[in-house]
Amino acid sequence: MELKKGIDTMKFSTLPPKGTFDVLPKDMELRNYVKDVIRHTYISRGFNEIETPMLENIDLMTNSDGGENLRLIFKILKRGEKLEFRDEVNPDDLCDLALRFDLTLPLSRYYAKNRNELENPFKAFQMGYVFRAERPQKGRYRQFIQSDIDIIGDNSIFAEITILKTVALALAKLGFSNSTIKINDRRLLREIVVKSGLEENFETVCISLDKLDKIGLQGVKEELIDKGISDQKAEELLTSLTDLKSKGLQSFDSIYAKELAQIIEAVGRDYTIEFEPSLVRGMGYYTGPIFEIVSDEFNSSIAGGGRYDNLLTKFQKETIPAVGMSIGFERIIQILKDRGFQIPGKGKKVAILVGEYQKLEKAEELAQKYIEEGHIASIFSIVGVSPNKISKKVNSFIKQGFNDVVVVE
Repeated sequence: MELKKGIDTMKFSTLPPKGTFDVLPKDMELRNYVKDVIRHTYISRGFNEIETPMLENIDLMTNSDGGENLRLIFKILKRGEKLEFRDEVNPDDLCDLALRFDLTLPLSRYYAKNRNELENPFKAFQMGYVFRAERPQKGRYRQFIQSDIDIIGDNSIFAEITILKTVALALAKLGFSNSTIKINDRRLLREIVVKSGLEENFETVCISLDKLDKIGLQGVKEELIDKGISDQKAEELLTSLTDLKSKGLQSFDSIYAKELAQIIEAVGRDYTIEFEPSLVRGMGYYTGPIFEIVSDEFNSSIAGGGRYDNLLTKFQKETIPAVGMSIGFERIIQILKDRGFQIPGKGKKVAILVGEYQKLEKAEELAQKYIEEGHIASIFSIVGVSPNKISKKVNSFIKQGFNDVVVVE
């Protein structure tokens, strides 16, 4: 902020808070197009669009299995009489609400509350902002859109197959048909970790393995050692994962491996899919198959998810099966912008310039004609613009992105 002498006002920074961003009209147009493609694809496959609050109760958020995200929660202070300061107080005692860090936990609460009014199985999707206290960097924001799709109440592999095929179809419609689906199962991963003698360190190991695509095998090994795991056990674990990549699911003799093979067979008829034994997914609430979709154009996944059968037990005694997946909306947008993507079937953008009130009706009729033909038409005043400056005005509209400029005579 800058305070100038003689001026009783302060100038504030025009930058948005770190980790957030403004959306300009052209970018908003692209974001709406991507949302529309996803929405149409999901609805056509029988999924229902829902909405949940951005705010959730702090107890729900902090007592979840959100993995690393529990350290990234934006907490909201109590207000008014609820807020009591004492000499010795836990900061968490001063908060009663939090901004959601994903859409899965709010969905689980939503389902538990509204279950009697919903279809069974319940096929749902939602798109909305989530918030994480990340260290801002390229591709990582503190506020960003998530696009989730879930099936609640189906314990068969049909749920995984439906989710994977529906998301892959939406991505293909957006130009990501060259992507690869990577799939694993948390139960198979546990088998590998147990055989390496690290059963008690399972969640710790998973957190480190989840960074494999970012820091590599050596980086994961060093992190495991830093966490107190011996060099030998860390090496055995990573060697086992590398070997399993080449040996495949036949290395396992379990129903989980057979079901995973069936998912791969069914999805593989339409999309590229492969077993990836090192795939973890960061959330601790996953209980079965986990998956990611990877594009060669981005050095990380563009979608991910898995089965989370125990999450709803936070609200009721009965275990209800659930599978979900989230598209990395902001990553998709950035890749499309880097490609110079143009929205298909988009009409022309036309500026209609009017210099006299008497010609406004004619301009409105012309605008309506363009609109009926599928174009975008806007009327602008050039009252007071001298004839020798009209061409300059026309050029300014062309620079602003208008395809055609019409001056009403």
